[in-house]
Amino acid sequence: MKRHIAILVLLCGILFSGATIVHGQAYPNKPIRIVTTAPGSGTDLIARLFAQGSTASLGQPVVVDNRGIIAVEIAARAPSDGYTLLVYTNPLWIMPLFRPNTPWDPVRDFIPVTLAGRQPSVLVVHPSVQVSSVGDLIAFAKVRPGQLNYGSGSTGAPTHLAAELFKAMARLNIVRVPFKGGGPAITALLSGEVQIMFAVPAAVMVHVRQSKLKALAVTSASPSALAPGLPTMAASGLPGYESIALSAVFVPTKTPAAIVDRLNREIVKVITGPDGKQRLFNSGIEAIGSSPQELAAIIKSEVARMAKVIADSGLQE
Repeated sequence: MKRHIAILVLLCGILFSGATIVHGQAYPNKPIRIVTTAPGSGTDLIARLFAQGSTASLGQPVVVDNRGIIAVEIAARAPSDGYTLLVYTNPLWIMPLFRPNTPWDPVRDFIPVTLAGRQPSVLVVHPSVQVSSVGDLIAFAKVRPGQLNYGSGSTGAPTHLAAELFKAMARLNIVRVPFKGGGPAITALLSGEVQIMFAVPAAVMVHVRQSKLKALAVTSASPSALAPGLPTMAASGLPGYESIALSAVFVPTKTPAAIVDRLNREIVKVITGPDGKQRLFNSGIEAIGSSPQELAAIIKSEVARMAKVIADSGLQE
């Protein structure tokens, strides 16, 4: 009898290995929805990579729901059952620093799952600006306070924060010219309407290669293969400078830890596999993959680091 019981226990372990049991049912037992930003964005690509790469292993359809800026609010109100995921970027945890009445709280409303990818920005200038390095630009701007403009997309976007961090650390008086998105801001830079911009490599390196823009540095802590040959801002006269666009995955608060761990394993496996890495790199994103705890620590550090920069920018609402 003892032998029969031991065999039964072993068979049960094999049967349920890798499965998450929630309320008596194996997870997942119905389709999973990933809420994210607009089609064609970096977060959309990450969401679709996961959807395509995990449907078989999860045994359920994984669908992408593009909701734009309201994606965060939708995910925050979703049940904490692992069937709604959010893929979003820095504004999730940075926007509350700009707008105290933001209808979500990144810590209260969400549990981190994994950091999926990152994008450095590139500091580019119009060719009419006679500089060839970050140090040159700082010196050039210091003797022309308020005379140089920088273009940026939406408030709180990573490229906007990269410029504000540059202003704060270099103690510069350069004027922001906001645009409805990165595309119009780049158009203005190409025409000389603005002189300076921080932009993702995929959007501007083609113009740099055609000598329509000059690239001075990359905003990551170390040189990036996405912008080969460029020094970092930190190595160009601003020690400690780093500004990165991060794409991360979250679930609503109170989602069971077993589900969070299962999703973490599935997502990291897809995005850090050879195909996932290459597809992300081709779109200008470095694949990462982290533990939930590592992502939580990164967000905490970013909020603490950027709070004063944002307060000093005068852009709080």
